[in-house]
Amino acid sequence: MSEPLVSVVMAVRNGGPSLAATLESVLSQEDVPLEFVVVDDGSCDPTPELLAQHAARDPRLLVITTAPRGLTQALISGCAAAQGQWIARQDAGDLSLPGRLDRQVALLQADPGAVLCSSAARFVVPTRPGAGAGEPPLELFVSRIPEHRLQSGLVGPAHHGSVMFSRAAYRQVGGYRAPFHYAQDMDLWSRLVELGSHRIHPEVLYQAESSPGSISGQHRREQLRFHVLIRRCSAARRLGLPETAWLVKAERLSARCRGGRAGTRRQARGAYFIAACLRGRHPQACRAYLREALRLDPLHLRARLRLLVS
Repeated sequence: MSEPLVSVVMAVRNGGPSLAATLESVLSQEDVPLEFVVVDDGSCDPTPELLAQHAARDPRLLVITTAPRGLTQALISGCAAAQGQWIARQDAGDLSLPGRLDRQVALLQADPGAVLCSSAARFVVPTRPGAGAGEPPLELFVSRIPEHRLQSGLVGPAHHGSVMFSRAAYRQVGGYRAPFHYAQDMDLWSRLVELGSHRIHPEVLYQAESSPGSISGQHRREQLRFHVLIRRCSAARRLGLPETAWLVKAERLSARCRGGRAGTRRQARGAYFIAACLRGRHPQACRAYLREALRLDPLHLRARLRLLVS
């Protein structure tokens, strides 16, 4: 295999029936020499067999198998193995649309001051709770973040998976950091923009699936707590002060997150999050997710009230 220009890095745990489409969306990218580094973070479903089958057919796919450690640690391992000049992120269950890698590379190469770029992203959701990969998803919206808002590093791109960044810059700033169990992406962007600019490709080059099991759905409160710590770390760095106190707090918060279990109440919170996204766009699907939230947590008052008025 020729030397890769782009290393696509993805973590997966129990990828399910949508994983094959994700793999194909990356491996079918044209005009860019690439490698696809996939970290299997302790899967116990058919994910390992599916990855092995694809790797046997395509030498560009490198599979790293670990015990379950969480997204941040998996990304640290994947990026450490990357050999390309540029690292592109990809999330399991999502799709890199045709031409994504080629267009992002061209944008970065045309601007020597840029260290990362992202694209507009389309967000979709399963038609109903538990819908299989064969059912067409519902489109929620397209997200386009104005480029000027990204330069602080404290506003995220349309989606974590839509980003491509310089491997040299990634290593220079220290990469993803273990104390951030969630919001590890914003912590990285806040440090990368201290080296160069964040460019955005206006086309929709990435399709992201929202689901009840997403971090934004089930762990929004924890994300917001990490965001506060990231802002304080950023402010300290830019004043030439140590980040140590905030990193210690981030590690303590991460320890609590690692010890938590995804109980039915948290799953209900995720279903309610999807229902809120669907409200006004897809009323029938919205009601299906509200009923799912109540099935998981009969005491979910907001879901019950929303269902009554919908």
